[in-house]
Amino acid sequence: MARVTVEDCVLRVPNRFELVMLAAQRARDVSSGAELTVDRDRDKNPVVALREIAEKTVELDVLHESLIKGQQKHVEAETLEDVEAESFELESFTPELAMQPMSDEAGDEAEGEDSDLESLARELAAEVGDFQRREED
Repeated sequence: MARVTVEDCVLRVPNRFELVMLAAQRARDVSSGAELTVDRDRDKNPVVALREIAEKTVELDVLHESLIKGQQKHVEAETLEDVEAESFELESFTPELAMQPMSDEAGDEAEGEDSDLESLARELAAEVGDFQRREED
């Protein structure tokens, strides 16, 4: 296949949005060192990704999982040891500690950031408090 077109790929992935998302994820994987399944032929990573999808040399299920994992902001703890480690870290952190004001030594640079930091601290304190209440229940 000398040139890849969207029509070649749409046969395998009918939804164009999904196709773009999968091809972008595969291009990121290639950029981070994943092994190519087709010859590069001086093509850039997005073109290589589309060619791999069109020629059916990559598994779409693997790309779906990689895409989902890459987009997740919060990943659930997988093992009991992970949960226990998080619990230990949170036991030493109290919401009151997060609400302590910054010292005046920070200077004028931090004045504009204070409101952002304080609101972030309040949100974090609320989340920690919620987590600790759930742990107690």
